Amino acid sequence: MSDSSAKPLVTAAEWVSRLPRRDKKLYAMYSSVTDCIVTDQSVMAVPVDDHMVHRGDGVFESFKCIDGSLYNLEDHLSRLERSCAALGIELPVSLEEMGRIIVQTVRAGGKPNALVRLLLSRGQGTMGVNPYACFGPELYIVVYEMTDTKIDRLPEGVSVGLSKVPIKPGIFAQVKTCNYLPNVLMKKEAVDMGVDFTVSLDEQRFLAEGATENIGIVTRGKELFMPPPERVLAGTTAKRAMEFAKQLKAERVLTTAEFRPINLGAVRSAAEVHIYGTTPNVTPVTTFDGKPVGDGKPGPIAQRLFDMLKEEMIPESTRLTQVF
Repeated sequence: MSDSSAKPLVTAAEWVSRLPRRDKKLYAMYSSVTDCIVTDQSVMAVPVDDHMVHRGDGVFESFKCIDGSLYNLEDHLSRLERSCAALGIELPVSLEEMGRIIVQTVRAGGKPNALVRLLLSRGQGTMGVNPYACFGPELYIVVYEMTDTKIDRLPEGVSVGLSKVPIKPGIFAQVKTCNYLPNVLMKKEAVDMGVDFTVSLDEQRFLAEGATENIGIVTRGKELFMPPPERVLAGTTAKRAMEFAKQLKAERVLTTAEFRPINLGAVRSAAEVHIYGTTPNVTPVTTFDGKPVGDGKPGPIAQRLFDMLKEEMIPESTRLTQVF
C-alpha cells in the first residue's frame, strides 16, 4: 500500500474539527461520561467501547415533551428501573436525580415539543462480551425532533401487515433493551410492503406486537383485548389505554377489557383494531393484512380512548412534568 493512501493520525482537537456539521434535528444531549449537556450535534457521541454500542447491552425509554411538559415520565422511569433489574445493570443515579437531569436537558434543547430518548448502558470497558469488564453504568439523554405526532384529532387510520420476523423469546420480549435488530427489520419490512406497520405472531400464531407499538382489538361484542404482556413489551401507552378501557367497561360502553391471546380469526372479524405507542398514541387500523377492518373507518372506541389520552396531555394533568 502506498503512502498516499495512508489515513492521517490526528489530535483530539483535529478529530473534532473534522466532524461533519449536519442538521440531524438533535436538540440537546446529556452524557454521564462528561457529566454535562451539549447542544452541538457534531459532538453528541457515545464511546465506541460502551457495551451498548458493540453488544446492545443496555436499556432505553422514549417519551415526549408536549407544549413544554413531559408526558408519563414516572411510568417510563419505573419501566427503566425494571429493565435494569432484569439485566443486572445498576442505576448510576437515583430516579429522582435522573428526572432532574432529563428536565435540564430538555430545557437546554429549547423546544417545547420534542421526543426524548433515555439510554442506560452497562458502560465502557473492553471490546469483549464480558459484562463484568465494564467500568460502570453510563446514562445518555438525547432530545430530538418530534414529527408526525398529532394529538388534536384521531388519525384517519393506518394499514398493518403480518411480519415474518420471529417473535422475541422470554426476557428479550419483556425488557426494552438496546438490541433492536428484530424491530429494525420489522420497520424495514413495513416500508418494503408499503404498509404503515407490521405486527409479529407468536409460535401459536397469536397476535404479538409491532416494531415499536402495541396492538389491540375490539370485537363486535364490544370486548377489548390486548396480547398478554408475557410475550410482548408492556407499553406505557397500551397500559393507559387498557386502564381507560376498564373505565369504559364500568360505563358499560365495553363489556370486557383484558389481556388475552388473540388469534388471527379474531383480528379479521374485529370491529376495531388499534395501534398504541408513544408516537402513534391511539391510532385506528383500517386495513389489516390487506383487508378492511370493520367498515374500513375509525371506530367509536378508538375515538373514546384517543380523547381520554388527549385529556391527560392538557396542562392541568397530573401526568405531566413541567419543563418550560
